[in-house]
Amino acid sequence: MRRMSRRGFTIAAAAMVAGLTAAGDAAAVPGRVPSRRELRGMWLATVANRDWPSKPGLTPAQQRAELIGHLDTAVRRRLNAVIFQVRPTADALWPSPFEPWAECLTGVQGKHPGWDPLGTAVAEAHRRGLELHAWFNPFRIANHTDPSRLVPTHPARLHPDWVVPYGGKLYYNPGLPEVRRFVQDAMLDAVRHYAIDAVHWDDYFYPYPVAGQVFDDDDAFARYGGGFPDRAAWRRDNIDRLVREMAGRIRRVRKHVQFGISPFGVWRNASTDPLGSDTRAGVQTYDDLHADTRGWVKKGWLDYICPQLYWNIGFTVADYGKLLPWWADTVEGTDVRLYVGEALYKAGDPAQPAAWQDPAELSRHLTYAKGFPQARGHVYFSAKEVGVDKIGAMARVVADHYQKPAKPPR
Repeated sequence: MRRMSRRGFTIAAAAMVAGLTAAGDAAAVPGRVPSRRELRGMWLATVANRDWPSKPGLTPAQQRAELIGHLDTAVRRRLNAVIFQVRPTADALWPSPFEPWAECLTGVQGKHPGWDPLGTAVAEAHRRGLELHAWFNPFRIANHTDPSRLVPTHPARLHPDWVVPYGGKLYYNPGLPEVRRFVQDAMLDAVRHYAIDAVHWDDYFYPYPVAGQVFDDDDAFARYGGGFPDRAAWRRDNIDRLVREMAGRIRRVRKHVQFGISPFGVWRNASTDPLGSDTRAGVQTYDDLHADTRGWVKKGWLDYICPQLYWNIGFTVADYGKLLPWWADTVEGTDVRLYVGEALYKAGDPAQPAAWQDPAELSRHLTYAKGFPQARGHVYFSAKEVGVDKIGAMARVVADHYQKPAKPPR
């Protein structure tokens, strides 16, 4: 396909949005058989028992039944991939030699749950024809700032110099080489021991900014920041190293395992950088999270990128209709697949703009995305909403776009 300029994408985007506004869902073609593979995924979050388990302390049989229920829901919705959060807060949903059992399972960090959730998830997903992407959070330790609440053997207690409290949470310091090596080792243990289909990271690198607070990495910057023009450049290099090193190590351990990242949807605003998107977002991953998401794509470090485009078509500050063409242009000419993170959780939420009260909003996203061959699928946040489907937005997507099964890209 001839490469389309960003201006061309913008013109095409505007035309398609106008058509969608006028014709509603008329452009959707019920029963259309996909002409190529596409990812149809859902995130299954475990942090703070967001999706699963429904509460800590359930019996192994109850936990297993709930997990199987989510997988069956994915099949019923004609999805083909589940992104399962297996390391939510520097802990594990498998018997890891590096980190304790996750608190979300039993209510007690480090307590054996009586079964192997990750092993079961892999086996049961594959039995149902689903890919299982293991979702890890690299640096978050805890959703509180009290190290004494961690088990005594927790690496964060054994190495207090690795830890930075910030914004009411505890984080590992990305500026320490030993930290970057450790978190990679902890994640790669799952790659070695389970037939997962992908390693998946979310949007948390350096933490989101908190007004009036400073992420205290002065000592690490003094030791390792020489040669960088400023602290921001050094921090970006730390995250670049983490991504590049992990990509290489995954391929050495199991070369067929994919590596994907799901960042916040805005790399940089065009007002900050002419290469950026036509947005006015308050957060820019390059500047605020020190994550050069565009650079990772251009350097080919990833198998897929799944930006969280959690806004409606026409949203003033960050328009889905402008961000999707920007990301399509970003992956064009690379071997990195583009999947689109979709905010199913907003559908029917009275706190959200009017567009999200319309059950057809998400279906319009998929209709629009058909105009961009670079977009190879969609992932929905998250499993609870895929099942409950408050206003029928997911059912509308299935009816309009998923009448036939599809296999994930490879």
